[in-house]
Amino acid sequence: MIASADERKKSVRRLASEILLKVDTQKAYADILLDHTLRNATLDERDRGLLTEVVYGTLRWRGRIDAELSRHMRRPLAQADPFLRNLLRVTLYQVIFLDKVPDYAAVNEAVELAKLRGAKAAGFVNGVLRNFLRHNDKVADAARRDRTVGSLAEEFSHPAWLVQRWLGDFGAEEAMSLMRANNQQTPLVVRVNALKCPRTELLEGFLTAGIAAEPTRLSPQGILLLSGARIEKLPGFAEGLFQVQGESSQLASYLLGPQPGERVLDACAAPGGKSTHIAELMRDEGELIALDPSARGIDRIRENIARLQLRSIRAVRGDASHELFDSLGTPFDRILIDAPCSGLGTLRSHPEIKWQRDENDIERLYRLQSKILGHVAEHLKPGGVLVYSTCTLTKEENDRVVEGFLREHQEFELEDAERYLPDGARHMARGKYFQALPQRDNTDGFFAVRMKRIS
Repeated sequence: MIASADERKKSVRRLASEILLKVDTQKAYADILLDHTLRNATLDERDRGLLTEVVYGTLRWRGRIDAELSRHMRRPLAQADPFLRNLLRVTLYQVIFLDKVPDYAAVNEAVELAKLRGAKAAGFVNGVLRNFLRHNDKVADAARRDRTVGSLAEEFSHPAWLVQRWLGDFGAEEAMSLMRANNQQTPLVVRVNALKCPRTELLEGFLTAGIAAEPTRLSPQGILLLSGARIEKLPGFAEGLFQVQGESSQLASYLLGPQPGERVLDACAAPGGKSTHIAELMRDEGELIALDPSARGIDRIRENIARLQLRSIRAVRGDASHELFDSLGTPFDRILIDAPCSGLGTLRSHPEIKWQRDENDIERLYRLQSKILGHVAEHLKPGGVLVYSTCTLTKEENDRVVEGFLREHQEFELEDAERYLPDGARHMARGKYFQALPQRDNTDGFFAVRMKRIS
């Protein structure tokens, strides 16, 4: 029996609520859950798109949605049944931000799904949503809001602690611009495998296949995909003609400047985007150790190595936060440390991060990053180059880590990032540091420095 359109939409809402339930209660990553669901659920292309929109949209605007819900509940939202809490979020996202389904229909469908938890649950969902509709409290007029931390947190759907931090770091106008950018959909960027074809050839292949695409402005190997498409279905994917990798992330490899025949270490390598890019810049000549502590991470690196048909990379399981001693062999000519971080530069593609992080995480990660940098730097040759990078925007994880390292390791000196970046990206240098900003560059937020061992 073929499911009706209404039944398929209910299935999308149920699947979205279940994904968000796991994100909410297990701190799971939405992209992994969504990918798994899309691979296993029987959905047509329109419903696949709707599921993706609802999951990411609800996460982006969860702060504003929760504020609206709380105004129409007698008890705190956090005390509600977790499935019902996320069903309410999904429904309110559709009512406030989407216009394809009438409000009454969205509410009725939510109540039907709530009946899976019993009559009391259905009554609760019905009461909250109809109370919301009765008072017509949709998106409040931003012009009427004041500019307190709390009102900005609700308006831009960011946690108050992060709003407070960014107001201090960037100033009010720039912080609002950053938060506004974070709530936009992330652009999908791939990096052409220059060992197999030039960028113009891959672009032509995409356009011939009806896929709107254009060259990236900052990275010489990047292509921006303007039309939605499943990555594994794109022409050239199976043949290893490209790798999915954000544009600002691609720039780290240019900053490292690897040369053919060198020995290079990527100390925190999974899933292998930077490792494979470094190997391509080396013309696949030399040796690149891709180190990662996770077995799944090593598997993903090896999958990308095999698909891109690279020979110079060796994936090794190991933890850069511990002493590596001589297990990695002779010292390296160049080392990349793309350190584990809070990920606050990636909120467009991972909006759940802003609800899963807090100030304690930043201090904890600062200590871990400093430890990794100190351990790994010992394996660099005199005269060698070390690049430290993160995909976050906090000074503790960026400037403070680098400044502390340089105070303790006077055998290292900073080099001017601008000299090593591609022409289109040189404006992103901040003094000797490199920084990408979502609101300015239309990329993930990213930070990197290049250091040389002078003795």
